[in-house]
Amino acid sequence: MDLYIPLKRFFGFNKFKGLQKQVIKSILANKNTFVIMPTGGGKSLCYQLPALMSEGTAIVVSPLIALMKNQVDAIRGISEHNGVAHVLNSSLNKTEVNQVKEDISLGITKLLYVAPESLIKEEYVTFLRSQKISFVAIDEAHCISEWGHDFRPEYRNLKNIIKAIDNVPVICLTATATEKVQEDILKTLGIPDANRFKASFNRPNLFYEVRPKTSEVEKDIIRFVKQRMGKSGIIYCLSRKKVEEVSQILQVNGIKAVPYHAGLDAKTRVKHQDMFLMEDCDVVVATIAFGMGIDKPDVRFVIHHDIPKSLESYYQETGRAGRDDGEGYCLAFYAYKDIEKLEKFMASKPVAEQEIGHALLQEVVGYAETSMNRRKYLLHYFGEEFDAENGAGANMDDNSRNPKKKHEAKKDVVCLLKVIKNTLQKYKSKEIVNTIVGKENALLTSHKTHLQPFFGSGKEKSPLYWMALIRQVLVVNLIKKEIEQYGVIKLSQKGEDFINNPTSFMMTEDHSYNEQDDNSIITNSKSSNTADDKLVKILKDLRKNVSVKQGVPPFAVFQDPSIEDMAMKYPITLPELSTVHGVGEGKARKFGKEFIQLISKYVDENDILRPDDLIVKSTGTNSGLKLFIIQNTDKKLPLIDIAKSKGLEMEDLIKEMEVIIFSGTKLNINYSLDDVLDEDQQEEIYDYFMEAESDKIQDALDEFDGDYDEEELRLMRIKFINEVAN
Repeated sequence: MDLYIPLKRFFGFNKFKGLQKQVIKSILANKNTFVIMPTGGGKSLCYQLPALMSEGTAIVVSPLIALMKNQVDAIRGISEHNGVAHVLNSSLNKTEVNQVKEDISLGITKLLYVAPESLIKEEYVTFLRSQKISFVAIDEAHCISEWGHDFRPEYRNLKNIIKAIDNVPVICLTATATEKVQEDILKTLGIPDANRFKASFNRPNLFYEVRPKTSEVEKDIIRFVKQRMGKSGIIYCLSRKKVEEVSQILQVNGIKAVPYHAGLDAKTRVKHQDMFLMEDCDVVVATIAFGMGIDKPDVRFVIHHDIPKSLESYYQETGRAGRDDGEGYCLAFYAYKDIEKLEKFMASKPVAEQEIGHALLQEVVGYAETSMNRRKYLLHYFGEEFDAENGAGANMDDNSRNPKKKHEAKKDVVCLLKVIKNTLQKYKSKEIVNTIVGKENALLTSHKTHLQPFFGSGKEKSPLYWMALIRQVLVVNLIKKEIEQYGVIKLSQKGEDFINNPTSFMMTEDHSYNEQDDNSIITNSKSSNTADDKLVKILKDLRKNVSVKQGVPPFAVFQDPSIEDMAMKYPITLPELSTVHGVGEGKARKFGKEFIQLISKYVDENDILRPDDLIVKSTGTNSGLKLFIIQNTDKKLPLIDIAKSKGLEMEDLIKEMEVIIFSGTKLNINYSLDDVLDEDQQEEIYDYFMEAESDKIQDALDEFDGDYDEEELRLMRIKFINEVAN
């Protein structure tokens, strides 16, 4: 059968892409078919062409209404009859439903798009049972699997519904699926014999980068986007609130951005989606609700403000960049705190779901913290081998461009593999690490592992080190993760051979993101937006002189991040100085005069061109909250009550108070501290800050060695700055 004639007739193409031809042949031969193709690989054509060529109607199950609409419009665009493709969902009225049924009965409709919820309806099942159905295609098939990143319970019942309609072949399609998810999909649908087609997941034109996420993340994003003005990009955030905040701050800073999330009404969502497609805006800030089926080929960057819940989501979301094979920059901001937040959310879910969620999160942590080639790590996760030296796109990630030191770890690998072997290959990575470093827990004690001679055999190295080694050993296939009991680590044949005949193993040191100071400013290593080191030094000298005159520590005048920001923005007036990180009007008035005089003189002497675009404006969204905090602390309301009335955690309230205090506004919380710490304790901490080199909380925690917790120290720091610096 010549497939090129219908391909040309219906779609105007002369050739197939990748595996399309084999897949279509399998469907036309009435075989159950399973297709894994990355985003942009041309999955839709795999079922559209056979549907147009076959007798009867093909049912396409899809999770998203927007996606269905796009596809129906596209098919209608290539056909003389509108009835060739229809959507059947809850948005149709009775007349429209009757029209759909009529077109199917007359044999006009070739593709019927349905949401799984609609397919459950008895009247639809009864009607479809009486019609000629060519096959059922299930798009976004990972929704079937509990192990998929986007599990939908209504998908689980599809097998029974399909059986009730007709005994027709099933075609599953997904853009992301690990081996575990693949097995689960085939098992749930009862089609283990399906022909499988898996395309390569490698997108060689995408550049992957992970940066530490600090309190300056919005500024980092603005700088990144401003260097790419006029280019299209998507910024993903986990919460609706964050989407709104980030899109506002981008707009204020002259970037054409719109928000997109499920909380907006349908009209606004469609409008914002169209603005993006029609290039009336450059950036969409969105939750994961955006993007499924968005076919914009020239998205130039995808930024993750928050790290996603699984590597599948990450792959799918980054896959929206560079579909035209042009530039695609994928930047993720990562802080371990975000992972802990996600774990907190999970705590209310059933235990089985928690386990799955934790396992998927650990894979994300592995990707973010790894120092090896990110593409290799990602592709390994999807069961694909990649040559990090010569493969397509081998140096397209931050780790390959800036390689970290390697050291010989042959002995450690043998130690690790032996522990896996001696514990009878029944543990997950966490238990294996605990065994190596000699840390007891209930599971290890119940199996009497803590009594074994190898318990603690690698305790001279940290758990983080061993975790990093497991990841690197996994990627080169010395060990593998069990599919049935997900996460349990087994030795491969290659690993067995390594124990008997060890060879050199060069291990790279992983990134550590948890020590990152919350206030540090991160700038793109490849950009020119870095602080002027010479000016930093001069400003620090001035700060020292001012602090001696005022009798306060240097950090109480301006913190380090503020100094670095000055050396990047070169403010020469007090209003400009108050846009610097951590400097408000009060602070600028109190200490600023000498600093702007010095910067002004420095700018003149060195012919410096001041970067206007680096002045990041704030949205003022928090000014209401700041005012609320100031007013209520004046009234001496308990801090916990202030936090609750604004739906904040205590930690978030302290953060807000720190912003107020560090920018030079007074805030009296003495009344609250008196309830927490007695006079002597307050004096002790106060004296510490007076003498300290820095105001870092970690340094204070180390100094007092458990006498005070983080909250107490942070509240005392607020009192101290309030009294000596404001």
